[in-house]
Amino acid sequence: MAAAATAERRTRIYALEQFKLKAGTQLPRLHEFLGQAMLPALNRLHNGPQIYLEAMIAAHTPQVAAIYGFASLDELWNVHAKMGSDEPLAKKMEALEAGEPAFETMETTLLEAADYSPEIASSAEGAAPRIFELRVYHSPTFRQLDALHERFRGPEIKIFHRTGIHPILYSSTLAGPNMPNLTYLIPFADLAAREKAWAAFNADPEWQKVRKESIEKSGQIASVIQVSIYRATAYSPVK
Repeated sequence: MAAAATAERRTRIYALEQFKLKAGTQLPRLHEFLGQAMLPALNRLHNGPQIYLEAMIAAHTPQVAAIYGFASLDELWNVHAKMGSDEPLAKKMEALEAGEPAFETMETTLLEAADYSPEIASSAEGAAPRIFELRVYHSPTFRQLDALHERFRGPEIKIFHRTGIHPILYSSTLAGPNMPNLTYLIPFADLAAREKAWAAFNADPEWQKVRKESIEKSGQIASVIQVSIYRATAYSPVK
């Protein structure tokens, strides 16, 4: 029974919201809204993970990304409905949308956590903000996406951890662009730590062997790789 209860609490769905902005007042106004309105509202209504990020290197900057975790699509929808009737949040939204638009566009991607994805925990109070690398690997077919997850689930994670790469989320897109894909998120202390870890990974003899065997078995299972780098915001529960 205890194992079943734990399984019920597992975060299975993530909503990734990416706000594309223009230079000027949009960025500070959106940060104020997310930190002082959205975060408190979600804390009142939901206890799933929340991550708030600002783009450092991305296809579009300035950009803010928010990631919210839910146990199911039903829970996501229920929280969304409750937020629609949350009066303090509605007032803050009204103020945000007065005058200049709060952002240029907002893109939402629904992600399904892989069965090997860890649970995301909030950072300790006073923790230094880290940088986060968001990687999207597009596969030519869903069969090859399954093979990509198989490789990650097996030897690749072990090599990641040995070389200093510790992703906190592995997922596939349920609804959004570039399907089918594997999307994952990796924190690093800073850009130097990121460069060191990826250099060690790419030079690892076991990784080179695993990659070669993977291509021989299933072809080029990650045909397009998109990389964006963000910094955690000061108000993000996960830093």
